[in-house]
Amino acid sequence: MTAEHAGRGARAGTVDVFGGTTAELTWYEVERAARRGAVLLWAFGVLEQHGPHLPTGTDVYLPSAHLQEVRAALAGRGVEALVVPPFYWGVNVVSAGFPASYSVRPEIIREVMADLVAGMARDGFGSVFCFSGHGDALHNETVHAGARLAAERTGVDVSFVADPALVARLGLSPDDPHLTVTDPAGERPARAGAGIDVHAGRWESAMMMVSCPDLVREETRRTLRPTGLGAADLAVWRRGAGHARRTTPQGYLGDPAAASAAEGDHLFAEAARLAAEAVVRRLAAVR
Repeated sequence: MTAEHAGRGARAGTVDVFGGTTAELTWYEVERAARRGAVLLWAFGVLEQHGPHLPTGTDVYLPSAHLQEVRAALAGRGVEALVVPPFYWGVNVVSAGFPASYSVRPEIIREVMADLVAGMARDGFGSVFCFSGHGDALHNETVHAGARLAAERTGVDVSFVADPALVARLGLSPDDPHLTVTDPAGERPARAGAGIDVHAGRWESAMMMVSCPDLVREETRRTLRPTGLGAADLAVWRRGAGHARRTTPQGYLGDPAAASAAEGDHLFAEAARLAAEAVVRRLAAVR
């Protein structure tokens, strides 16, 4: 945060999603940060089932923790950033057939994004970086579209921060003016036979073990067998609703038992570095 305010870190038992955000600042502190040219970091998650071992807020907790680390990484590169409280009513297609997995219509999210960025513009902020904590394609398409709409209406430089794999999956051009594309992350080798790992599996469990260890049902996690699913299964799973529930009846797709806190630490550090580098590149281009 600013020198006037030090929020709670991302790795202290359980993430407070308001901790270290503008929600803890006074309006004086926000105004001064805007005048200094601070940028805004904004996470978009969702409440969604994450198997029998992770909480439904996983896709809110993880990007919230991530942005605290991105903020610190940017500070080390001479860029001041404030973290906006997360937007956690997202789009759920894949997990729509499970309890506690809620969805908002994309057009509503786009309009809310545009309205809120208009307020950020009035405060004097010129750059807003939007991050997704949820893998659903329609959710990510919506965040990108909302960033574009907000930029068109306000003149603020609003962009969706995404890695090359997600950009390709969404069918977007890396040169899209409302994308901030990171460098690709390193490979995540799986155990033999573990299959694809995309939801509440090894890497999400590892990051939750670091950021919110009190919320991980460890006794359950250690007993879970890898789903061992491949690309064809993933395509069926992504159809959502009943397809996903039949493909992954326990709600996870991957190998959560293989997760470790050490891997979670590495993933957080790498993700923060890649995001900070991408933000710095964009700021150098637009300022």
